[in-house]
Amino acid sequence: MDGADGVDSRGPLDVTRAATAVLDARGRVIGWSPAAAELLGYEADDVLGRPADDLLGRRAGTGEHAGPPGEERSTRSVVLHLRHRDGRPLRIATTMVPVSSEGTGPAWLLVAADSEELARWEAQQAMLQGLVTRSSVGLAIYNADMRVVWINAELNREMGSTQYVGMSPDEMLLDAEILSEGYPPTLEQVMRKVFATGEPVIDLHYGGRAPVDPEHDRVWSCSYYRLQDAQGNSLGMCEESVDITDRYRAQQRLALLVRAGARIGTTLDMSRTARELAEVAVPQFADAVTVDLLEAVLEGDQTTPGTTAGRRLVRMWGDIGPAGGTTAAGGPRRTARQLVEYPPASAQARSLSLGRKILETGPDPRHTAHDEKEILDAKAAQEPPLRSCLAVPLRAGRSPIGLVTFFRNRYSNPFDDGELDLADELVARTAVSIDNARRFTREHTAALRLQRSLLPQSLPPQTAVELAYRYLPADSRAGVGGDWFDVIPLSGTRVGLVVGDVVGHGLGAAATMGRLRTSVRVLAQLDLAPDELLTRLDNLVGQSAKEWAAVRGVRGGGPEDDEAVGATCLYAVYDPVTGQCSMARAGHPLPAVVDAESGLVSYPELPAGPPLGLGGLPFESTDLQLPAGSLIALFTNGLVQSSDRDIDAGLDRLDEILAEHRRPLEELADRTVSTLLPGPSDDDAALLLVRTRRLDKYRVAVWELSADPVMVGRARAAATGQLGEWGLDDVSFTTELIVSELVTNAIRYAEGPILLRLIRDQTLICEVSDSGHTSPHMRHAASDDEGGRGLFLIAQMTEHWGTRYTPTGKTIWAEQDLPPADSAERADP
Repeated sequence: MDGADGVDSRGPLDVTRAATAVLDARGRVIGWSPAAAELLGYEADDVLGRPADDLLGRRAGTGEHAGPPGEERSTRSVVLHLRHRDGRPLRIATTMVPVSSEGTGPAWLLVAADSEELARWEAQQAMLQGLVTRSSVGLAIYNADMRVVWINAELNREMGSTQYVGMSPDEMLLDAEILSEGYPPTLEQVMRKVFATGEPVIDLHYGGRAPVDPEHDRVWSCSYYRLQDAQGNSLGMCEESVDITDRYRAQQRLALLVRAGARIGTTLDMSRTARELAEVAVPQFADAVTVDLLEAVLEGDQTTPGTTAGRRLVRMWGDIGPAGGTTAAGGPRRTARQLVEYPPASAQARSLSLGRKILETGPDPRHTAHDEKEILDAKAAQEPPLRSCLAVPLRAGRSPIGLVTFFRNRYSNPFDDGELDLADELVARTAVSIDNARRFTREHTAALRLQRSLLPQSLPPQTAVELAYRYLPADSRAGVGGDWFDVIPLSGTRVGLVVGDVVGHGLGAAATMGRLRTSVRVLAQLDLAPDELLTRLDNLVGQSAKEWAAVRGVRGGGPEDDEAVGATCLYAVYDPVTGQCSMARAGHPLPAVVDAESGLVSYPELPAGPPLGLGGLPFESTDLQLPAGSLIALFTNGLVQSSDRDIDAGLDRLDEILAEHRRPLEELADRTVSTLLPGPSDDDAALLLVRTRRLDKYRVAVWELSADPVMVGRARAAATGQLGEWGLDDVSFTTELIVSELVTNAIRYAEGPILLRLIRDQTLICEVSDSGHTSPHMRHAASDDEGGRGLFLIAQMTEHWGTRYTPTGKTIWAEQDLPPADSAERADP
């Protein structure tokens, strides 16, 4: 039968196609075929009756050599060097078959063919024989119904027998599947498509377990092509398969490492890193994974090399099962952090103690302690027994940080040497990421601790305002930032309100925030107007930046990555006596102001001003008149702006919350934070809610005095009378001295009208205002000086005193504590 390529499977020396001659007993040619005439160029009339020796150079029928030199022999034929009738040299393979040895009839049948054609045919036959018996390529032939009709010796060895004749391709293996992408789900579907289209499939990866070796997974590279006869009719399918298990596993290990490099350690979160390891390893590398970390590592502490005895492990990923194992061999499932303990004889305990990987293979390596109850519990839960348990320690240098355990069940191959090395690499990459997360946790904790220590720990009650505040640190790789808020008591029952945001993150931003907050408090005690305070603060920040550049030797260079490069700030002063609020800002978001009656939310038009440290435009103050019960919301941009929400959307949601301004401030603060920051944020946020109050008129007494010395006595009398009305006779003597000294100084050194004001708040405040701009200074008078002791006496008799400047002059004030009996009344503004 001729194949599709025209090669006759019967061979060139087959009598049905070869050149033949019939010889009689004397060696004369008595028969000559047309194929012989074509091969040698002699027609039958030319050779019939002639001795064969004339043509072949040998005595026909005897087998004795009589030809010219150069005759070669093969196993099946004699190769003769002849010439064609036209003179061309020929190499002819011949063989002689006896027909009869009696009489004068035909005695020999001489068969001849071109020796090169014979050599090609014999090579093809040898190749076919090799494929059938000795090839390492598995061969199978399927009929048109895609059923096995024949397999070669290699496939017989791989499968264990020839019992697969009559099966479909998908029935030959256990738990088989196509591993290559882009193909139908079954081999039979693949083969039917090839059979229908004639387009071969090359190098399809197919995995499964051979029945002769059901314990091990194998992978084959399979190719399929259609078989046809000489007329082009489709007869069936041929399958070629090569076992590529080792190569495939090596490729999978390499791909796993590439995937691990891209997916493990994407964040500085230890739980996330543990989950990423499990997602990479399951199910390609293991059936289940547990990740345990030393408890100290979770706190950011550096562990010391040496024994791990007494160190507690916390489960970061994996199901808690008997003896610290897993409850199932499925995919990874996250569990809450729990302490885990391993029996001393377990692979995990030994791996952690010895600092090297431990592989256990057995019926159930989880039960190394041979706890009968645990084994019975596992059987009751119908857990598949684990076959391999590989415990690998997590280490940062020589310091232990935890443990990773890989599990494989009875249906998987045990870990081989290459996979043990792969486990080391996976765990090493995970250890680097977890150690980086530990370092970040340590720095983040330190920065957060520093920042919280620099923020107000508690704000004392204020007569001027009711307060609620919140601070939320960032929950990201950037770490804590430099947001802050503050409430500063000022003279005359006034209060300073501050909110700011340092650009940058980390310890540098927290330290800069602390410096700025301290600077604001110091400047606020000078009773500066908001715009003047921000001007001086801007100078301090710019000066500090130049100092940093000088220290680093970089002229005009910026700070390091963890240093703040600028800050925004808003400073406001509220006076509960007048209801006036003066504000100024340095590049900070506008505050929200809620009307006490209508609940309308507005954002006052405050000139923006440049951020601190950048210089440029001057700062400007804006005065607002706020009735009692007005709500002011001061915040940083981290509250209203995020990566998935622009600032306008955040402000709209803030307006909706503040519209319910009559709610308690603590409730409003909680609702604001939970609504605007429901989850982790990339930036920290600060919120300060302030509800204004007004001081009752009966708590304030004001007298306008002329610049006449006689007014000193009248001022003392007026103050004493007012104290009597307030029931504060116990402080009359001290108050008279204070009023006398301050009014006398105003009459002596200032011009214009003099204003005396007494304010009964949590303290008794005495203020004297005049049109002068020269501030008095306290000095120590000599024994022979007639004056200069007034302010010294005031400083001794009062808690605080100072000077603040106004647009029309200055005000000198002094505060003194009230008697304890008045404490209950003081507590109620």
